[in-house]
Amino acid sequence: MFKKILIANRGEIALRVQRACREMGIQSVVVYSEADREAKYVKLADEAVCIGPAPSGQSYLNMPAIIATAEVTDAEAIHPGYGFLSENADFAERVERSGFAFIGPTPESIRVMGDKVSAKQAMIRSGVPCVPGSEGALPEDPKEIVKIARAVGYPVIIKAAGGGGGRGMRVVHTEAALLNAVQTTRAEAGAAFGNPAVYMEKFLENPRHIEIQVLADTHRNAVWLGERDCSMQRRHQKIIEEAPAPGIPRRVIERIGDRCAAACKKIGYRGAGTFEFLFENGEFYFIEMNTRVQVEHPVTELVTGIDIVQMQIRIAAGEKLPFAQRNIAMRGHAIECRVNAEDPYRFVPSPGRITMWHPPGGPGVRVDSHAYTNYFVPPHYDSMIGKIIVHGDTRDQALARMRTALQETVVEGIQTNVPLHRELMVDAKFVEGGTSIHYLEGWLQQHRR
Repeated sequence: MFKKILIANRGEIALRVQRACREMGIQSVVVYSEADREAKYVKLADEAVCIGPAPSGQSYLNMPAIIATAEVTDAEAIHPGYGFLSENADFAERVERSGFAFIGPTPESIRVMGDKVSAKQAMIRSGVPCVPGSEGALPEDPKEIVKIARAVGYPVIIKAAGGGGGRGMRVVHTEAALLNAVQTTRAEAGAAFGNPAVYMEKFLENPRHIEIQVLADTHRNAVWLGERDCSMQRRHQKIIEEAPAPGIPRRVIERIGDRCAAACKKIGYRGAGTFEFLFENGEFYFIEMNTRVQVEHPVTELVTGIDIVQMQIRIAAGEKLPFAQRNIAMRGHAIECRVNAEDPYRFVPSPGRITMWHPPGGPGVRVDSHAYTNYFVPPHYDSMIGKIIVHGDTRDQALARMRTALQETVVEGIQTNVPLHRELMVDAKFVEGGTSIHYLEGWLQQHRR
């Protein structure tokens, strides 16, 4: 087992990894930017090293600075968290070339799964169902593009092969709009991701977003840890996640989960990962794989009792998974609300000093956050300042616990989206369960302030 791990991230995930290290008796080194000097995990770290100014390009994305810090602090491994460099194959490669363990998949796996076209092809070969669409990147010939669209059937969606986070997508309803949409998306993809390749998929009108959490070791063992429903999202950004997914028969989930675990073995995957699917009319369609720990991993931890971050560390140290699929049982229901520093209805970021921070407590309540009273939320990064996660024996109990937790939550000095969460927890359709990925957008239009 490692004696010292460098945490190459910030915010609540840096604190989460730090806590996992502390529980395992491992020392932690955190890197931080000048804007994060006052962060809780910086104060709590065994060692903390400032690696640059506030802009992430000069700090959290600065590969040489991170690797140099690992060298001077004698760290043995680097945990990338999520976002920033977590799915950067070049970074994973440089970490390993420099003699450190990368707490994540191999650079090859990250490359294959980071390109949506190669990821889809790998899944088709592994028997994981995919959305009908082009077999690879769209050809240059306009006639061929039209032919593919006719075969798939309108509406279609044009997606950037190197895209992510809901960027580089365009829905096309008619043949007349097709070629212009392809051209525009190609130009955007080239500018945003340095890769102009785009592909086409059938656009599903009203799907849910369901994902399967997997763990795979370096000894050809792989398991899946149930599913999460992440359909409550705005502009492809998740706001509420829960496990298990309401209203989907277990046999249907088990079939897709077993295929995901089998795919991990087939592609030689290692570490934690998430298979993301659209689910419509009883069918699963693979959209992408995230080769890192997810923001919403706590809901899976609460229903399975498995510490996913500790498992990432154990796998990177070469340990075998301590359980087989038959040992994994789902218990009760968990819900997570992301707490963002933003206007709850207009979503304008609200950085600044928190003058009062009072998180909730009580049975079945977990808060993952680096915030505290008098903490200054910097304007340079993602607006998420924490997550409230609850667990109950049933979904109804989890909903009741979340309502109570949100009522107890007090954040003053900045705006947060807690008032929005309070409303959604009593919304009849959400309470019923099984809303589509478009539901929240429609709800926000109806409830526009």
